[in-house]
Amino acid sequence: MKKNLIYRRAYLPAIHDIFMAGLSFFFSLYLRMGDEIETITHYWVEGVISFTVISAIVFASMKLYKGIWRYTSLQDLIQIMKAVTVSILAFLLLMFLVLRLEGFPRSVFLINWFVLVAMLAGPRLLFRYLSEGSLSLEWKREGLERIPVLLIGMNDQTEHFLRQMEHAADADYRVVGIVADDKTQDGRKIRGVRVYCDLNILDKIISKLKRKDQLPQKLLIADESITNETLIKIVALATAEGLTVARLPRITDLKKTDNARLSKFEMRPMDIEDLLGRHQRAHDLTKVKQLLQGARVIITGAGGTIGSELVRQIIACKPVHITLLESSEHNLYQIDQELSQTNPGISRRAVIADVRDKNRMQAIFAEEKPQIVFHAAALKHVPLAEMNVEETVMTNVFGTKNIADLAMEFNLKAMVLISTDKAVNPSSLMGVTKRVAEKYCQSLGQLPNSSETKFITVRFGNVLGSSGSVIPLFQKQLNAGGPITVTDPNMTRYFMTVREAVELVLQAATLAMEVEEKSMIYVLDMGEPVKIVDLARQMIRLAGLKPDKDIAIQFVGLRPGEKLYEELFYGEEAPDPTSCPGVMLSAPRKVSYVEVDNYLRKLLKAAERQEHKALIQSLRHLVPEYQV
Repeated sequence: MKKNLIYRRAYLPAIHDIFMAGLSFFFSLYLRMGDEIETITHYWVEGVISFTVISAIVFASMKLYKGIWRYTSLQDLIQIMKAVTVSILAFLLLMFLVLRLEGFPRSVFLINWFVLVAMLAGPRLLFRYLSEGSLSLEWKREGLERIPVLLIGMNDQTEHFLRQMEHAADADYRVVGIVADDKTQDGRKIRGVRVYCDLNILDKIISKLKRKDQLPQKLLIADESITNETLIKIVALATAEGLTVARLPRITDLKKTDNARLSKFEMRPMDIEDLLGRHQRAHDLTKVKQLLQGARVIITGAGGTIGSELVRQIIACKPVHITLLESSEHNLYQIDQELSQTNPGISRRAVIADVRDKNRMQAIFAEEKPQIVFHAAALKHVPLAEMNVEETVMTNVFGTKNIADLAMEFNLKAMVLISTDKAVNPSSLMGVTKRVAEKYCQSLGQLPNSSETKFITVRFGNVLGSSGSVIPLFQKQLNAGGPITVTDPNMTRYFMTVREAVELVLQAATLAMEVEEKSMIYVLDMGEPVKIVDLARQMIRLAGLKPDKDIAIQFVGLRPGEKLYEELFYGEEAPDPTSCPGVMLSAPRKVSYVEVDNYLRKLLKAAERQEHKALIQSLRHLVPEYQV
C-alpha cells in the first residue's frame, strides 16, 4: 500500500505534464487555424504524438516534475519556461528534418510556447494558492559567500526559511539540500533545492554534497518532532564531520523578522534537553486553574530554580494574591523584578524570611492568610550539605516542620512539599533530611483531627540548569577549555526540564484535591536515567567540539553522600498510575506522628547543641535505610 502511494505521488506530476504537452499542441493548432484544422489532420495527429514524446523526454531530463507544487516558486516557473523552450525547439527541428514544415503554420510554435507554459504553470500556481493562500514569488539571489547549510526536516517552516533567504540579498545562509524522512519526496525540489529522503543515510548525503563541492558547514534542524535518539545521532555525525548543529528559527519568529535583519538572523542553539530522550507532554490545565484562580498562595524558596518557575506558572492561573518568601535577597529581588515587568497587575508581596524561624513564619501566615503553600525552600547541594550538617537539618527538616504545622494551624487547603529522588534509600544528608520531611508531612495527614489540610509530597529527580546541578558546572568547564569532571563512568541520574517538573507538580496538587486521603506522595515519571558521562559528551558535541580530543573528560570519584544511581520509589511503595500522564501515586505507608515527633525532638536538641553523633543516630532512627 505504501509503495503504491509513493508511486502515485512520484508520477502524478509527470503524467499531468505529459498530458498537458499533448493537449497544448492540439489547442495551439486550433487557436491558429480554427475549423480549418481538419485540412491538416495528418499534421496534428502525428504532431501531438511526436510533441508529447519529445516533451516527456525533455521534462524527465530536466526533472520538471520534481518540484513540489505547494511550494512553487519563481525558480520553478523559470524551469518550466526552459523545458518548454527546449521541447518546442527539438520538435521544430524534428518537423523540419522529416516534413520540411510544408503547409504547416510556423506561428503554431510560438502560440504553443505560451499555451504550454500557461498549462504547466497555471495548475501549480492554483495549487499553491489553495494550499498557502498566497502567490508571493521572490527572485532567488545567489550568494556565493553565504554559509552552506543542510536543512533537516521538510515543512512550512522549511519553505518559509528558504523564501526568506532568497528575499534578502545579503542573507547569511545558502541551503544546499533538505533531508526529509519521507520517501515520497525523494529527489523532488523546493525552490530549486534538492530533497533527500532518508535520515538514516545522512552521512552518505553529506558525502554526496561534498563531491558536488556543496559541503554544508551547518546542519539546521527544522523538524520539531525528530526523536531525541535521532538528534543524538545527528549531533554525533556532525561532530565527526566537523559541522555545527542548530535549530531553525520558529516560523512565527521568521515572519516577525523584517528584511533588514534577515541576513543576521540567529539560529536557535540546540539545548541539552533536546538530547535527553524525553518529550514534554501537553497537559490539560483546566483543573490547575480552577484550584489556583482567585486563591491566596505562598511559595517558599520563591527565588530558586523550582520556586521561581512555580511563581511563573501559578501567576498564569490568576491567583488573587501571591506571597514570595525567600531567604536570599538577590534571588527574591530577581523574581520580584521579573513579575513587576510581566505581571504588574497581580497582587503580590516579596518577603525576606527564613523558614527555620517559626515565629516569623507564623506572623507571615497571619498577615498573608494563604490558602495553599508550595514549600520549595531547602538546601539541596549534596556535598555542601555533608559539610554543613546542622544547617541542613534545621532547614530541610525543621523548616519544613514549621511550614507544615502552620498549614494545619491556619487550616490551609493544601501544603505541597517539593521532594527529591535522593530521599529514597538515602546515602546523603540532603536525601535523609528530605525523607524525614516527607515522613513528617505524611504523619500529619494521618492524624485524626478536624483540619482539612492536605499534605502533598511530590518527588522527582534533577531539573536541567538548576543551581548546583551538573549542567552549569559542565558549561563553565567547557567555556574554560576543559577538562570536564565526571565522578564515575557509570553514574546515572534522572533529568527533566524545570518547566515540565513544575507543571506536573501543579497537576499532582489538583489530583490530591480529588481524593479522600489527607497525605500522599506523588512521583513524577522521569523517563530513563541518563549517564552523566554521556551528558558531558553531548554538551561537548553541541559546542562543535570532539569529546576526549578537543575537550578531556576526567573521572574524579564519588563525592561525600553521592550514589551511582538514584531511585524514585521504595520497595514497598508500589507505584499506581493516575489520570495525569507523567504523575504516579506512591502506595501509602502508615507513619506514626507520635514516633516521628519524639525523634524530631531529639534531633532538634542534637542539632542545636551540634552533637553530631546524636544527630546522625536520630536520623537513622527516623530513616533506617539511611547509609552514612
